[in-house]
Amino acid sequence: MKYFLYGPPASGKSTLGRALAAAWGLPFVDLDARIAATAGKPIPRIFAEEGEPAFRRLESEALTAVTQQPGDAVVALGGGALLDAANRRRAEARGQVLVLEAAPETLLARAEAAQGKRPLLAGDSPAARARRLQELLAAREAHYRSFPRRLSTDGVSPEEALWEAQIRLGRFHLRGMTSPWAPAGYTVAVQPGVRRRVGAWLRAAGLEGPVALVSDTTVAALHADDVQAALEAAGYRVVRLLFPAGEAHKTVTTVQRLWEGFLQAGLERGSTVVALGGGVVGDLTGFAAATYMRGVAWVNLPTTLLAMVDAGLGGKTGADLPAGKNLVGAFHPPRLVLADPEALQTLPNAEFRNGMAEVVKHGVIGDPALFALAARGAREAMTAEVARGMAVKIRIIEADPYEGGQRAALNLGHTIGHGVEAASGFRLRHGEAVAVGMVAEARLAARLGLASPNLAEEIAAVLKAWRLPTAIPAGLDTEAIWQAMRHDKKKAAGKLRFALPVRVGEVRVGITAPEEEVRAVLPRADAK
Repeated sequence: MKYFLYGPPASGKSTLGRALAAAWGLPFVDLDARIAATAGKPIPRIFAEEGEPAFRRLESEALTAVTQQPGDAVVALGGGALLDAANRRRAEARGQVLVLEAAPETLLARAEAAQGKRPLLAGDSPAARARRLQELLAAREAHYRSFPRRLSTDGVSPEEALWEAQIRLGRFHLRGMTSPWAPAGYTVAVQPGVRRRVGAWLRAAGLEGPVALVSDTTVAALHADDVQAALEAAGYRVVRLLFPAGEAHKTVTTVQRLWEGFLQAGLERGSTVVALGGGVVGDLTGFAAATYMRGVAWVNLPTTLLAMVDAGLGGKTGADLPAGKNLVGAFHPPRLVLADPEALQTLPNAEFRNGMAEVVKHGVIGDPALFALAARGAREAMTAEVARGMAVKIRIIEADPYEGGQRAALNLGHTIGHGVEAASGFRLRHGEAVAVGMVAEARLAARLGLASPNLAEEIAAVLKAWRLPTAIPAGLDTEAIWQAMRHDKKKAAGKLRFALPVRVGEVRVGITAPEEEVRAVLPRADAK
């Protein structure tokens, strides 16, 4: 995969490209620098001595060479490199293109600071250069806007531009949690169709076989053939290990069966385990990988929306005990997390809505743009929603990989939500309970003077667009909800600690509240 940065002169392609390459641990290629090195003279001299047609020929040759090189890389293109249709086809066939944009006055100021380096903006006076820039932008406006991925570098810090570029390109590298099996952290990628390219990703990451492909019987029937074919095409020997779908099978007994399957398949400490499925599959597989032979490398391929934006990230693995969920487990970061939004097309509507509760939650926690996307209530390609949803959690777990404090922001909606879920006898799905919990906790925030009274209704409106519940279901005993909350693991010093929303995009953690205030936001849907 090549990641091409494109756009008008002085839009920041080289600067952002170097930052992206450093963030991802990839090589960086400045195509103009490559052309100059090959020609043995700077770009302005090529234009002056040989003309623009000669430069464009050199540009096409350089682009062809870069796209044919193996491995991933970040590539900064010249401002007109993809005007040629063949060049554009070549770039889009080998990777993704992100167009950088900025206001004309910003571009001009940057170009003036680098006078003499941009031959297409040459002129005898500032006015002539400004006029030339306006002409160039007018001529290329439709061309630049024809690319679906675009990012303005105007008025944003380099750090903000770097983060938004990662979201738009659907790739991140997490360094907050490492292990002997992921010493440099791990890569997370969101790409349509990536399940059919899994083998190439594993080879690029230096992972060895044999590979144990772990899934549940439901997901395996839908996606395991594609994943296994991709692994075998890359030369891996693959064995499938399946177990029945559902939380009821998230047990140490299932983990033991996986250990035995690893052993029978000949997995050694240098082998790889691949998890294909939702949160249950990821948790169990990661825990089995963490403990087999004291740890082997694993890769997570989440197939549900909930797993893509939440459960599949962070390196937390585990199994349930009869006394409760996730009571045994380990921190064991995967080597790769590869999310394929195309897999969501097979997700039942109820399960999709379950995941949308977490997408909305992440928007409330830290991304108003994600909240606005969720407000559309449309089940479409979902690539942007998945990438933005992942980004919120990634930022938080990078700041707090081992749950020291800030990661508690991810508990928004969960303190009351877990109580509702338990009081329902787990008839409510997790996402449904979190939806109810978010609205109730927004009302609690308003009662405590932290948020506007309108915030709960703003959140509820988006949840209702996905037909998610926003009030405690009729018939649930509020006393049972309260008692379940009192046993929540998020207590500290005997007191419940809430993550409460202040506004869309901001949450405060570690908030305590008097019992009467909490009880006041627990009315049932049938309460008068």
